[in-house]
Amino acid sequence: MIDRRQFVSSSIAGLTAAALGPGRAEAADFAGRIIEFVIPFKEGGGSDTWGRFNAPFLSRYLPGQPTVVVRNVPGGNSIAGANRYAARARPDGLSVLGTSASTQFPFLMDDPRVDYDYKDWRVLMAYGTGGVCYVSSDLGIRDSSELANLGDREMLYGSQGPTSLDLVPVLGFELLGINVRPIFGMSGRGAGRLAFERRETQIDYQTSTAYLRNVVPLVEAGDAVALFSWGALDEDGRLVRDPTFPDLPHFGEAYELVHGRPPSGIGWESWFAFFTAGFPAQKLLVAPRETPDDIVMAYQHAVETMKQDPDYITRKLAALGTYDQVTGRAAQTMYELATNVPLEARTWVKDWLRREFRVNLET
Repeated sequence: MIDRRQFVSSSIAGLTAAALGPGRAEAADFAGRIIEFVIPFKEGGGSDTWGRFNAPFLSRYLPGQPTVVVRNVPGGNSIAGANRYAARARPDGLSVLGTSASTQFPFLMDDPRVDYDYKDWRVLMAYGTGGVCYVSSDLGIRDSSELANLGDREMLYGSQGPTSLDLVPVLGFELLGINVRPIFGMSGRGAGRLAFERRETQIDYQTSTAYLRNVVPLVEAGDAVALFSWGALDEDGRLVRDPTFPDLPHFGEAYELVHGRPPSGIGWESWFAFFTAGFPAQKLLVAPRETPDDIVMAYQHAVETMKQDPDYITRKLAALGTYDQVTGRAAQTMYELATNVPLEARTWVKDWLRREFRVNLET
């Protein structure tokens, strides 16, 4: 039995109790400088949306009001960009990296392509998010309660790869018992959405930022049908409805609608462990471990200050949803959620990947 809930519950309690706002740091000064905000994905996905939303606010509130430029470095489901950052970034605050669960999962799964180590980075800001699964309206179903009506009909899903964040939906589809064939090799979730819009695939999911921006119009136009969100965690570490999408059932509810019983078993426990690492603590803004404290504090102060900006408050809900962006101890707690998955879950998932997709990862 994977003892995940106790860890999650204590971590969320730590988030609730954490002091989020560091004191103002005066030593760092970025006047006249250009800061590179590296996003290791193509344009158009959730990480890109997140980075481009935050960049102008960081520019406004970092000391000296530097120019913050988002640089997309795609490849290998974010591995290429993260590897490059790990090899080249200096601890001067002029280059920061926005990682996602698609960066975290290969690290957790000992993917041999990974040359980065989260222990070599310091967390500046953390952000949890959600995600929504949707299907083509051509399938003729109205909501998740009708998933069982699909029978054995095959649906194609555009995936970044089996060790990316797509592990959560691909394993989720199997737990639901629906016939989904992933097409690996998408350069990001934005590419997966475009394949859906071209009707090359019939089922897709997007993280909340990209869903709100790019998929809600498809639903409103009748081209897509929202099925369920992956969910969120309450203070006891239990799966509950995502507050950004309160009218949609969470994945556990969708499972019960399809199977007539609550989810259970090692497959479910493994899914829950990776969901926890992938969504409630999905995106991390990091810098090299040797980055001086005054620079780290400058970033943290900028984040906490921008959250009080009326422009940020007005735009955030539509852009990012209800989830909070945090710093300090709260960010560290989210880092621990994102980079700690029980060995039993990792072993089970590696066996599943080997069995289903012939993906062999080092143990």
